[in-house]
Amino acid sequence: MSVARSGPDPVVEHGKTRAALRATAARLARLLRDVPDLGAPSGVPVWTVGDVGAHVGAVYLAYCSAFTHEFDDWDSVLPPGDVPFVERITSVNARSIGLFDADGRGRLGDFVAERGETFLRATEGLAPDTPVVTPWYGEGMVLTLAAATGLVLSESLLHGLDIARGAGLPWTIGPEEARLVIGQAMPTMMPLALDTARARGVGIAFDLAVRGGPRLAVVIGDGTATVTRDAPPRAYDCRISAAPAAFLLVAFRRTPLWKAVARGRIRAGGRKPWLAPRLGRLITGP
Repeated sequence: MSVARSGPDPVVEHGKTRAALRATAARLARLLRDVPDLGAPSGVPVWTVGDVGAHVGAVYLAYCSAFTHEFDDWDSVLPPGDVPFVERITSVNARSIGLFDADGRGRLGDFVAERGETFLRATEGLAPDTPVVTPWYGEGMVLTLAAATGLVLSESLLHGLDIARGAGLPWTIGPEEARLVIGQAMPTMMPLALDTARARGVGIAFDLAVRGGPRLAVVIGDGTATVTRDAPPRAYDCRISAAPAAFLLVAFRRTPLWKAVARGRIRAGGRKPWLAPRLGRLITGP
C-alpha cells in the first residue's frame, strides 16, 4: 500500500514566516537606529548604508501600500513599458532609494518598525494564498500573501546584513529564517529571475535539498524554469545539498560559492555534479 506524500501545512508555515518577519523587522529597526554613519559604504556595490536603508524602507512601503494604498505614485518608481525582470528590478531599486530624503533616512528605524507592524496587522487572518498586487515585479504581477511575506523577510534579512557589514555592527541570519525564505519566496521568484538568454537550449533538472527542509525541484528547459516544492520522485541531473543560510547567501551573492563549498555547507552530487554552479548562472538577480 502506498502512502501519499504530505508537504508542510501552508497555514502553519505562513504563521512561522509572519513570526519571523515580526522579529526580524524589530531587529532591523534597532540596527538602523544604531548605524553611526549612513554615508559609509555598504555590502552592496555603489550603495551607501543609507541607500540600502532607503531601499528597505521602500520595500516596506510598497508591500504595506498593497493593502493600505498609502503610496500610489508608481509612475515615479516603475520603468515605462514591459522590460525584462532583472532590468525592471534594477531600475525600480535605483529609483526607489530617492523616496527618502536625508531627514527620512534619519528616521528609517522608526519607519521600518511602524510599517512592519502595519503590514502584519493588515494581513492578520488572511489566507496564505490571498493575492497581493506587486506592480514593481511586472505589469499585472500578483503574488500570494505567503510569497510576499517571505519576500519581505528575505529583503529584511539580506539587506540587514548589507547594512551591518557597512556599519560594522553584528547581524545574523538563522537557519530557520533562511528555510522560510527558501520555502515561501524562492519557488515564486526563481522562475522570474531566469536568464532566458543563457537558458535557451538548456535542459537541466536540479534537486535542491536544503538541510532540514525544504526540498525544491528546479527544472530548466526551453527557456523557462519551474520550481516545485516536495516534488514526486523523478530523475535529476544534479543534486545540491545545502545548509539553509549558506544557500541563501550564495543565491543572493553575499557569499562566494567556493567558500560555502570549502566549508562543507554546499555539496553537489547526482549523475552530473559539475552542473551545480550553472544554477547560479541561470537564475540571476539585480
